[in-house]
Amino acid sequence: MNNFIMLGTAIIAIALVIYMLIKKMDIKITLFAIGIILMYISIAMGNGIAIKKFESTGLMLLDPLKATADIFKQTLSAAGFIILILGGYSAYMSKIGANDVTVSVLTKPIGKIKSTYILVPIVFLLGNLLSLVIPSASNLAIILLATLFPVLKRSGMSTLTAAAVIATTATVIPTPLGSDNVAIAQELAKFPAYAGLTVTDYVLKYHAIVSIPTLGFMAILHYFWQKFMDKKQVNDLDREEVEIKAVSEIKGSALFKTVYALLPLLPILLLIMVYFTGSSSALSVEVASILSFIIAIICELVRHKGDNKVLKETETFFKGMAGGVSIVALLVAASVFVAGLNSIGLISTLQKTMISTQGTGMGIVLPLILVALSMLIVLLSGSGTALFFAMIPLIVPLAEAAGISPIAISVPMGLAGNLMRAVSPVAAVTVIVAGSVKKNAIDVVKRTSVPMVGGVIFMFILSMIMFL
Repeated sequence: MNNFIMLGTAIIAIALVIYMLIKKMDIKITLFAIGIILMYISIAMGNGIAIKKFESTGLMLLDPLKATADIFKQTLSAAGFIILILGGYSAYMSKIGANDVTVSVLTKPIGKIKSTYILVPIVFLLGNLLSLVIPSASNLAIILLATLFPVLKRSGMSTLTAAAVIATTATVIPTPLGSDNVAIAQELAKFPAYAGLTVTDYVLKYHAIVSIPTLGFMAILHYFWQKFMDKKQVNDLDREEVEIKAVSEIKGSALFKTVYALLPLLPILLLIMVYFTGSSSALSVEVASILSFIIAIICELVRHKGDNKVLKETETFFKGMAGGVSIVALLVAASVFVAGLNSIGLISTLQKTMISTQGTGMGIVLPLILVALSMLIVLLSGSGTALFFAMIPLIVPLAEAAGISPIAISVPMGLAGNLMRAVSPVAAVTVIVAGSVKKNAIDVVKRTSVPMVGGVIFMFILSMIMFL
């Protein structure tokens, strides 16, 4: 009877989460609510709450709420704190104009390239590099529409080709500052096999060896696919200039532009430098970000000759930390949901099922199912990371039960979500780009689909070769 209740409850719970994702509703409160309800069901089944070292309040009605509070505290002291710091640093870089300088410095040489189709892979790779500074796909697209789109049109590039390249600029660049990478590295580090793993280790040892070749492969696909589509639609290609207001040119000395172009990238540069020098003192993401913040303040004081407003503007850093709260809340909500599923016994049942498949050569099935599910949810909902964040607490237990490396799940699943975002006609970045260039979102998706789906297939095969 308990097994019947467990399976029925789990199916309903998972179906509700998928429904909310597809409907593009706020998934956090859904995960919180369902997770807490599942814990109450578990208590009613006589199972209790499946959280390590959980101490009951003495009143069962309050235990699920205490479990939620405990998960909040655990997350805030680990991945949550890092994500908040990164949010603050990014906000401060925008406030002092450093992000604008970086975009200006990196995009200026583009105007000198006259070959239309050579620009396609160059702009795609450049845009991905800029996503290190501006991680939001939508925000990056808005900036590139203002700065690069007019340049691409003047070079003779078709509107749909330019739109497709801009819509796909924020994909899978390997960065230790990515909230998804921070979250999975922190989760892996909880297990003995990955004890001491830092987000820099995860990105450079695992993520980069798949994502970098994938970016190169997609750049080549972009070149040939956009060229093919332009020839196919030669009679339909418009030659009019789409009016998009360009941002003003960044003024200042070469020293100013050099320093301020590097400031948004400084935490990454510090982390990579320490990693490759083999320093015994491991530099964490939060320490690198705080050190970079201090250096940025010094630069601002020099630039403004000690003006008091520099210190007032540092408030932006702390206000910017609030921008990461929603990601932290999603991580906590996902953990509460998984704790609920674990409490009713679903996770242990799945583990037992997967253990029975060990040695049968079926290890590839789990990553394949999860990547396929990610692709489907992203296509329908337009959200590239929501499902991945929800799955993070499950990755290691499921991988261990299936007898495979958790990296064989985390890397392809995380990359698939980010890649498929530009293929969804309801994704914010697709809607923004299509609306800005006055084209149908489906027409933009036709141009992004082959490079992105090809990238998913390539990275999945490479991931299985490297990690399975």
